[in-house]
Amino acid sequence: QLQLVESGGGLVQPGGSLRLSCAASGFTRNYYVMAWFRQTPGKAREGVACVTSRDGNTNYADSVKGRFTISRDAAKNTVFLQMDNLKPEDTGVYYCAADENVLALFRREPITGCPLTPDFDSWGQGARVTVSS
Repeated sequence: QLQLVESGGGLVQPGGSLRLSCAASGFTRNYYVMAWFRQTPGKAREGVACVTSRDGNTNYADSVKGRFTISRDAAKNTVFLQMDNLKPEDTGVYYCAADENVLALFRREPITGCPLTPDFDSWGQGARVTVSS
């Protein structure tokens, strides 16, 4: 019964920055991953970034590399998404996700164990990000 609570969304001008946070509770294992996805009308849900709790391995979508940074505070079960140099196409609803099925995670993404596919077990409520002048 994982619970994910997101915060930090809002309105920002192009070139600006936002920082999203996701606090999780209810993990039953010592290894899990947390990720960020975004949903834009007319497009499929896109995996943005992923981080593992134990090793800090990360994985990013090509569209955000160099601009977004995912990090985590393992002791607090909290993940952050620092978004810099935001563009209008970054607009959407951002969802925090978590999964602790280790074998499945590494089968989906054997290099990092941190997939960007949307079949995660638990999801936050979503945080709306609007990038507009």
